[in-house]
This record gives sequence, structure tokens and C-alpha cells, in this order.
Amino acid sequence: MDIEEVKQKILEFMEKKAKSKSKIYLKDMQRAIPDAKPMLIKKAANELVREGKLEYFSTGSTVMYSLPGQDLEKGMKEE
Repeated sequence: MDIEEVKQKILEFMEKKAKSKSKIYLKDMQRAIPDAKPMLIKKAANELVREGKLEYFSTGSTVMYSLPGQDLEKGMKEE
């Protein structure tokens, strides 16, 4: 599996999960794409961040990813 395939699978997974979660752990991505190596998934996710297709969130001890504007959209729906 090449990096472009992994990036596509990540985006599909993120769009599917966006309805229930605003942020996704890297481990969740790894579970969703078991046929790709963890380092390839991390590299693909980081490339998607650089391309502006994902956003990176860190609490200092953990890393999460979300679709751009995901938190903003959720906040508007809750009001």
C-alpha cells in the first residue's frame, strides 16, 4: 500500500467519523487501516496536515487529528 492510498483511506475514515467525533487519535486511524504500517499512517496524516486537509491538535501528551473547521461546525450546531 502506498502513501496516496493511505491518505485516501484516512480521509474516508475521518469523514465517516466526523459525525460522531470531532478529533481522532492516531491509534484510531491505525486500527481502521490495519493493512498499513503505523509509521506510514503517521507520515500520511502529517502530509494531509501540510496539505490543509487535516488539522493537528496536541494537548502536550497526546496527538489528535480533525477535519478543518470541525470544531467550529460542532460548536455552531450545539448553540
